[in-house]
Amino acid sequence: MEVEIGKGRFARVTYGLDDVAIVPSRRTRDADEVDISWRLNENIKFDLPFLASAMDSVVSPLLAIEMGKLGGLAVLNLEGLWTRYEDPEPVYEKIASFKKEEATRGIQELYKEDIKPELIYKRVKEIKDAGVIAAASLTPQKVEKYYKYAVEAGLDILVIQGTVVSAEHVSKKTKPLNLYEFISSVDIPVIVGGCCSYQTALHLMRTGAVGVLVGVGPGAACTTRRVLGIGVPQATAIADAAAARSRYLEETGRYVHVIADGGMVYGGDIAKAIACGADAVMLGSPIARAKEAPGRGYHWGMATFHPKLPRGTRIHVGTIGTLKEILIGPAHENDGRLNLAEALRTSMATAGYESIKDFHRAEIVIAPALQTEGKVYQRHQGVGGSA
Repeated sequence: MEVEIGKGRFARVTYGLDDVAIVPSRRTRDADEVDISWRLNENIKFDLPFLASAMDSVVSPLLAIEMGKLGGLAVLNLEGLWTRYEDPEPVYEKIASFKKEEATRGIQELYKEDIKPELIYKRVKEIKDAGVIAAASLTPQKVEKYYKYAVEAGLDILVIQGTVVSAEHVSKKTKPLNLYEFISSVDIPVIVGGCCSYQTALHLMRTGAVGVLVGVGPGAACTTRRVLGIGVPQATAIADAAAARSRYLEETGRYVHVIADGGMVYGGDIAKAIACGADAVMLGSPIARAKEAPGRGYHWGMATFHPKLPRGTRIHVGTIGTLKEILIGPAHENDGRLNLAEALRTSMATAGYESIKDFHRAEIVIAPALQTEGKVYQRHQGVGGSA
């Protein structure tokens, strides 16, 4: 649906996750009989459709190992603190100590330290040697320079990630990354993103990626929408990417996974993202609240330390439980931030769906009243934004 925003200028009406709700069907199921596992390909399967975001406040090698043992996947940022410092713990302490008004400038200074290839190898090998699937992230600008060190260490999944990633970058100054050629040359699965539109998602799928990250600016630590004015509300962005997935599947017979990235705090947010068409979700602030998270109760985005135009901020999210309690429970609070797996499983059971792909067929309604209630609830809980 389009509306006229001015003489001859029209815009689509779009929706965020707070704007929609899932409609129960005529059938319900036992939650114990619902399958929320996620299979990336024939060789890689996860018990949980949850990825921990490649943010330094979220993922350390130790958290990646613990997340893997619990059935999820954590993505390590190979351009972050763990590959710049042999011992980043004092750096984390310093970031946590910054006053609010000095945090961005202070973080920029700390990230001036060079990336060290030997640390890329060391961190990935540490995760791999623990017996879990190793995943790590690089930006399109740095991936060709550094990915081989990670692959040599045993990397299982490469994530090429930026605020916005397109299949065709145009530059007169530098030779841009050719995603088509690069992905075909890499022997491990590649996930790419972010994007927030049907056309971009479709073009990224055509590069050969096994998954596409969907979401530009919905997270609590991201200020992209404020700084650049770019983004699409997450429910619409996911649904558009799911439509691109269907078209690509018709064209090629190949299924590419849609991974909702950002904009999710509660179990209900995750359920709605998957009902809109996501196969899995990438979580930032929900994991940053874990006792095992390296950020010491603080959370900041990948673009917070950009030297010229930061598009992220450091926020205080606190600590609410262990990683296990956040992912698989048990929950001892009723605010929807603990036991995310059971919340998803129960939502699917209540709506009558047995698997994630089945859940894509769930009926969704526009629910503006819920949006208002959700915002009031977030204020009462002291929760700022999403993921």
